[in-house]
Amino acid sequence: MTLSVSLTQAFPGLSLDVAFDAPPGLTVLFGRSGAGKTTVINAVAGLLRPDAGRIAVDDRTLCDTSRNIFLPPHRRRLGYIFQEARLFPHLTVRQNLAYGRWFAPRDAKTEDLSRVVDMLGIGDLLSRRPGALSGGERQRVAIGRALLAAPQLILADEPLASLDEPRKAEILPYFERLRDETTIPILYVSHSAAEVARLATTVVVLENGRVARQGPAPEVLSDPAVTPLGVREAGAVLTARVVRHHPDDLTELETGGLPLLLPRLAQAEGTTVRIRIAAQDVMLATERPRNISALNILPATIREIRLGGGPGALVQLDAGGNLLLARITRRSADTLALQPGQQVYALLKAMSVSKESIADPK
Repeated sequence: MTLSVSLTQAFPGLSLDVAFDAPPGLTVLFGRSGAGKTTVINAVAGLLRPDAGRIAVDDRTLCDTSRNIFLPPHRRRLGYIFQEARLFPHLTVRQNLAYGRWFAPRDAKTEDLSRVVDMLGIGDLLSRRPGALSGGERQRVAIGRALLAAPQLILADEPLASLDEPRKAEILPYFERLRDETTIPILYVSHSAAEVARLATTVVVLENGRVARQGPAPEVLSDPAVTPLGVREAGAVLTARVVRHHPDDLTELETGGLPLLLPRLAQAEGTTVRIRIAAQDVMLATERPRNISALNILPATIREIRLGGGPGALVQLDAGGNLLLARITRRSADTLALQPGQQVYALLKAMSVSKESIADPK
């Protein structure tokens, strides 16, 4: 299924005018607070009637202002996961899940309850009430309730924003499983670059109510012009294959024919992983360095240099067919006389990539 969105909406201080298609997989609406992300997702959910526009899932029209079509939320076949789980406190987990199934049309193909429970790891929670659950457990139940409504589309509005870092780390794998083990498109709102890099198959960047960029996650996130959260959050996504685990607790990977060493990964040899590398963790050299502690020295070609308004510069690199970003100072760029097309070496410390930056790809 594909979600197609085109809408305009005027607010005091913001004029929203967006159009994009969300293909199967997990599409992230990415941008700063106030860019219009939640407005878009609420329009898709039917919680907001846009001034003008059309919203459709495949050939099923949810909203078309030119034809006076506006389906109410309960007829849109959507599962909505909010920042807070919004479970019924007087019902058990099993009863909350059953409430989601109550919304499924009679003729709809519904998910098997036991499969959903197993996928989300909530079998031991079924007899509990929400007040006895952690924040991460409540969100897992909310995901299950959304799935059991037999939705044609799942909406998630910053579902990890209210969780602390340990709970975020707990819940992220379940969104990965939701992305990979179901055929339901997911529209996910976030302003976290790390979440986007880990989860997104498609990224739609919103800036001041407009679509600034859209496309596959590796292409969008490695574009030096796409820095909606500022250059400090800039980074690129690589796909790599686990080659072997070494006795000194390092894992060797291969990406684009180049070796990469990282702290030991949990994934088995032969597994493919997706890695987010922050631009501020990449250094550049015009000659291959010797006698340095950095284990990863990747030959690369400069594709673009983007100068900011301050002392910094973002350099986009092609390393074995992978796009990387390096955040350096303008002084360094001038001293090294960096130019597009130039051959350089990208240096990356093995210890600079955290486990949270590594995930299974879609």
